[in-house]
Amino acid sequence: MAVLGPGTGLGVACFVPGSQSSIVIASEGGHATMAAISDREDAIIDYLRRQFGHVSAERVVSGSGLENLYRAVIAVDGIEAPKRNAAEITNAALDGTCPVARAALDLFCAMLGTFAGNVALMFGARGGVFIAGGIAPRLTEHIARSEFRARFEHKGRFRQYLASIPSSIIVYPAATFMGLRSIAECEDTTINLDRTHAERH
Repeated sequence: MAVLGPGTGLGVACFVPGSQSSIVIASEGGHATMAAISDREDAIIDYLRRQFGHVSAERVVSGSGLENLYRAVIAVDGIEAPKRNAAEITNAALDGTCPVARAALDLFCAMLGTFAGNVALMFGARGGVFIAGGIAPRLTEHIARSEFRARFEHKGRFRQYLASIPSSIIVYPAATFMGLRSIAECEDTTINLDRTHAERH
């Protein structure tokens, strides 16, 4: 199973269950290069590349990423719109008062789907891909209606492979603390420091 969490940044990890013990594979997957799948996304990413050099998934699939997409839509389409933060972009998109905000949010959901499908392929996450973080739980209905799932499965010869993998949004508000509790309660989790090591650090 894989989990990715768009929020302040974009975390990516994988959970591998085992008969004796399970393994969590941490990663820096959020910094992998974001790929475009259309001419419009080419233009959006090209605009961001001129600002950042490297456009990672985190540059578009995070809170600051939504703001980046909003600015990119304004620049690429040559239109005017007020400066907004991520929360304001989301609100304006959902209440239908700003077409630019809606375009940015739709791009966010689509690119989230593309990246989530990539994560599923990279980890072989046949047990499912779970979306965590602080953004997705507020957008469950919009994500469900968006291109997210179509883009998740849009992998050419591996379309059927992706179609068999479920995707879910974690909405439990204290999910992070459940994970921390499981680490604290794990009998195999110990820290051994001899006196010399402790004195050095």
